[in-house]
Amino acid sequence: MEQVERLLSGRTRDIRLNGDLARLFRERSWPQAAKIIRAWMVWVIVLDGLTLGLNAILLPAGTVLSMLWPASILPPAAVVATIVFRRPRALWLQGVFTLSAVFLILLSVALVGVNTGGEFYERHLTIMLFVAVTAIIIFPIPLSWSTAIGASALGIYLLFQLRNPYIEAGSALAGALFFASGVVATLVARRTATILAHKTFLLELRDRSRLAELADANSQLELLARTDPLTGVANRRSMMETLHRFWNEDPGRAGGAAMLMCDVDDFKRLNDNLGHAEGDRCLVKVAGIIQSSMRDERDQVARYGGEEFLVFLPSCDEQEARVVAERIRSRVEAASLPNPTSRVLPYVTVSIGVSVSTQDGELLSAEHLQRQADAALYLAKKAARNCVVVHAPEATPASG
Repeated sequence: MEQVERLLSGRTRDIRLNGDLARLFRERSWPQAAKIIRAWMVWVIVLDGLTLGLNAILLPAGTVLSMLWPASILPPAAVVATIVFRRPRALWLQGVFTLSAVFLILLSVALVGVNTGGEFYERHLTIMLFVAVTAIIIFPIPLSWSTAIGASALGIYLLFQLRNPYIEAGSALAGALFFASGVVATLVARRTATILAHKTFLLELRDRSRLAELADANSQLELLARTDPLTGVANRRSMMETLHRFWNEDPGRAGGAAMLMCDVDDFKRLNDNLGHAEGDRCLVKVAGIIQSSMRDERDQVARYGGEEFLVFLPSCDEQEARVVAERIRSRVEAASLPNPTSRVLPYVTVSIGVSVSTQDGELLSAEHLQRQADAALYLAKKAARNCVVVHAPEATPASG
């Protein structure tokens, strides 16, 4: 992209594609270029056949016979070029077949007039130049190839005109110079068209790059909008979206679900005693422990607010929910994060409230499950902290 920006910042006429940019341009433009070249070759064959057919009707048989063998050079050359451009090949191979085919086509047209003689001599040489000019204009090929086509056409014209018994050498040279100016003008126009095609390609690359950067930036913004900036887990908004999708779109919701409300015990004491920086580090560690305790990628954890974390477990029964909750509680305790003024232990612990809606019963709403998890967490805090309580009509601590 640095090279693209550098080329676009300069003058248009100075644009040159090299290296990977040239290769990318060829790969991008090859299908269209191949179609154009194949179509040109096919129409050359068709027009050659139509011209011979009309000549057979309008001209004497002897004149027509003198045209046949030189005209027979054209179709095979055009057919071979058409076959070559049916699939991508090495650039040098494309160049060899393109220039060889065009040279043989031009030679064929010129020899028709030279072999027939008379008024056909100069007429077919002029037609040959016209054919060359159309190839230069139409073929989206490297400028060096177009220059070779123009040079070969002028060379054939001058060679046969110098041998033309009907004109003098001076007239042949004058005619060659006249047509050379036209070929040069055509090549200049071809060069301008090529440069403009290159510039369009560069602009497209730049636009695609900017769109990719914009899409990436939007993705990053979306990720930031859905992520808690401190802990790196999902934020409350993201969790609400997950719950909404599950209850309204997920066909697996019939399998039930569970919610865990996790709260760091005596977190205010930790902040007051060790400082907010240590409190932040504690929340990051606890978030990581909870995240690592999930069953699979479907389980979701979010920082719900302050020192509270909400865990959503889809397709989960009470036994599985207890296992996950106890795994979180025990791992946080085993981490031995300092909280010297805690009323539970001299290190960080969590209390967890669990609410479950299984397939055997009616699937409760997300709001209902969350209220139940909150109620169970309240009981866990009231009971002893550092324990798991499953919501029930008469909930009791499950562990601690």
